[in-house]
Amino acid sequence: MSSKNPAIKKRPSPCTCQNLRRASLAITRIYDQKLAQSGLTVSQYSLLKHIKRLGPVSVSELASEIRLDRTTLVRNLKPLESEGLVIDTSPPGSRNRQLQLTPEGEKRCETAALHWQEAQTYVEEQLGREKLENLIAILSEVESL
Repeated sequence: MSSKNPAIKKRPSPCTCQNLRRASLAITRIYDQKLAQSGLTVSQYSLLKHIKRLGPVSVSELASEIRLDRTTLVRNLKPLESEGLVIDTSPPGSRNRQLQLTPEGEKRCETAALHWQEAQTYVEEQLGREKLENLIAILSEVESL
């Protein structure tokens, strides 16, 4: 029987990790659906937004800022560089890449921001402001474990 069947009651797992993963997947799905019109995933949008705010920024600084390991970050940057949304502005031969948005990257980031806001609003409407604020506070505590 499909897990999308409304007759199946969704029950929390006794495993905290499993519950957090399920919740993360559900939220990611909402944001990805809203952002699909921009051609970006929520992960890609987040990278563009951070590069825009910090740029030019090194891969190490970006990884530290978004709390993602360098290997995963580099893998996630490749499609954005292939699409011409992010470029390396470091001098030729430099070992320290400096990432910056291209004009197309800036444009895509601005377009995606509208869809991202739709996702934010949707989640807040579904959970309510107070629950959402509590969730964010709890997640911040969890991250510091």
